[in-house]
Amino acid sequence: MSDAVITPPPPANGSTPLTAKDFATDQEVRWCPGCGDYSILKQVQTILPQTGIPRENIVIISGIGCSSRFPYYMNTFGMHSIHGRATAIASGLKATRPELSVWIVTGDGDGLSIGGNHTIHLLRRNFDVNILLFNNQIYGLTKGQYSPTSEEHKITKSTPFGSIDHPFNPLALAMGADASFIARSMDRDPKHLQAMLHRANAHHGASFLEIYQNCNIFNDGAFEIFTEKGTKMEECLFLEHDQPLLFGPNKERGIKLDGHKPVIVNIADGHSVSDLWIHDEKDFFKAQILTRLFDNPATAGHFPRPFGVFYQAERPTYEDGMKLQIEDAIATKGKGNLDKLLEGRETWVIE
Repeated sequence: MSDAVITPPPPANGSTPLTAKDFATDQEVRWCPGCGDYSILKQVQTILPQTGIPRENIVIISGIGCSSRFPYYMNTFGMHSIHGRATAIASGLKATRPELSVWIVTGDGDGLSIGGNHTIHLLRRNFDVNILLFNNQIYGLTKGQYSPTSEEHKITKSTPFGSIDHPFNPLALAMGADASFIARSMDRDPKHLQAMLHRANAHHGASFLEIYQNCNIFNDGAFEIFTEKGTKMEECLFLEHDQPLLFGPNKERGIKLDGHKPVIVNIADGHSVSDLWIHDEKDFFKAQILTRLFDNPATAGHFPRPFGVFYQAERPTYEDGMKLQIEDAIATKGKGNLDKLLEGRETWVIE
């Protein structure tokens, strides 16, 4: 990934620039010691001053779960809503106040189980909001039951003989819902996470950022292979637009496409970097392959896990379309008649 420096815009009206401390509240942060949520909170508080958006124009909306404590710790407007419905509430807010910067904080249980239906419809409608989905592959708040992203055969309090459910792949789900921006990062890579938060914020449309988040109480080490120094560079594939897919401690391995099938090659064996798969964030079809680039030895062998922006597309947002529709209705029909609107287009006269 690129270590590009983000230069904050000048403060409006010569005011003092905001800092991360300005976005912290006086509330005691009540997560378990060592929880990955602390890092995510820190990175969000770090990047928001750099966006130049006034605090009064930022809203954090959450559902239910450990991650959903987020609004209490952010010195912005916010709402701790109900289970799975943060996306619905955020949609209503964005439709009526499109100038606001709306951030949805949810988890793999809140956003993909009871809230799964709301999530996919927000994505297809393409509201200009940012979804941060904390994925720890477990229910943490309710003390360790399996979640929609828990791996098969996962033994938990609710699956003592192992889960027989097939888990959701959050990014593949988002692609299927026609999300216009999908990305993945992790709690233990602050620079990368900050870069992905900036990218999500800059996107005009619904951004879906999956964040691997360690639950050190009920699912400790679920993503250790991607975060520890000894294995990270071998197991992680950091995506950069218009750059070849390279990984390994010295970028000595790469991925190329054999038709539509990804293949791992060693550069030392005479393979040219120019022959490798060049990442294109606009390529819808290759993005789908990347979302499925999981460890499946039975069919494809062991591949590194991709992190970064998988896909980004520009298409009209819901609130922009709604504004145009209202303006057109006013221009062509005046202010309208509420009684006629309620009557609808089909009426009957009973004699």
